[in-house]
Amino acid sequence: MENDDERIALFLDYENLAIGARDGLGVAPFDLGPVADALAERGRVLARRAYADWSAFDEDRRLLARQQVELIEIPQRLGATRKNAADIKLAVDAIELAYERGFITTFAIGTGDSDFTPLVHKLREMDKRVIGIGVESSTSRLLPPACDEFLFYDRLPGVEPRPAPRRARSRAAVVVEPDPVPAPEPEPEEAAPAEAEDHEDVGKLVASTLAGLQRHADGPVLASRIKRAILRKDPTFDEGDHGFRGFGELLRHLQEEGVVELGEGSAQGDPSVTFPEPGPDEAFGLLVEVVGELGRPQLSGLKNQLRKRRPDFSEKRYGFNGFLTFVRAARARGLVEMERDEELGDYVLSVRG
Repeated sequence: MENDDERIALFLDYENLAIGARDGLGVAPFDLGPVADALAERGRVLARRAYADWSAFDEDRRLLARQQVELIEIPQRLGATRKNAADIKLAVDAIELAYERGFITTFAIGTGDSDFTPLVHKLREMDKRVIGIGVESSTSRLLPPACDEFLFYDRLPGVEPRPAPRRARSRAAVVVEPDPVPAPEPEPEEAAPAEAEDHEDVGKLVASTLAGLQRHADGPVLASRIKRAILRKDPTFDEGDHGFRGFGELLRHLQEEGVVELGEGSAQGDPSVTFPEPGPDEAFGLLVEVVGELGRPQLSGLKNQLRKRRPDFSEKRYGFNGFLTFVRAARARGLVEMERDEELGDYVLSVRG
């Protein structure tokens, strides 16, 4: 069986990413997990390097070490001459690796800085595919068009932007108290057995992986490719831990649950996997109903409102990698309106009239 997975080297201009995620999304420390999952759906990540002055990122350093990232120390506080040291070191290392490791097919460059555009052009001249990764608000407009593919961190499944706190307008000699923050409602206790929750989790894992692979596949997604992608996300994955004797048996169980649909593959025992038809019309109907009742709800917290109505709701069952993608699909179908409210730092939804 032909293995067409990409062989990837990941280089992170970490300060650019971390500050962009903190200032633009309210996410700190930077979570590499969504990036790692997105790359795992594309191929094997053979090298992971991050460049920064790590004295400013103590907690981040520990998290990256758990992700098997090699940390390259670039002190930045020795004067103005050190300002671009990390950028230069990253570019030199990337070109060196491209020459020394000809089997690497793809370079993933995590930055929003347009200074890396010449590096991207040079790697593509060397017949390397380049995937850019950056925070949308801090990414130069010059960088994405130079890449073969660009992933905005904001849009990756698993990234949850935190709305910026509202700033009260103060007057002279007047103290404005911040609006009280309502205490989160306690989640209802569920008496479902642990085994049912375990099966639901593995179903979400398979569905989210399939959705990611479908966006990049030129043809049917085979079961073997899904299994390889899942193992890249979680090398400890074993379907036996979920009560199944093999991955095929797991997929047949998910087919009975209506999560996936199996078809004839290119080889016996390796079926093609798709999402069942019809599409998620029922889920879109639930979204429209809840948004209509709430008036103009914010995106953050809306998924919890849907789950209060239907506890088993998950956008991943319908092939969407994240709730934001699901809502955007509803907007594309003309069911809801979604606009950005800068004061709230969040999206506001309404039913399209």
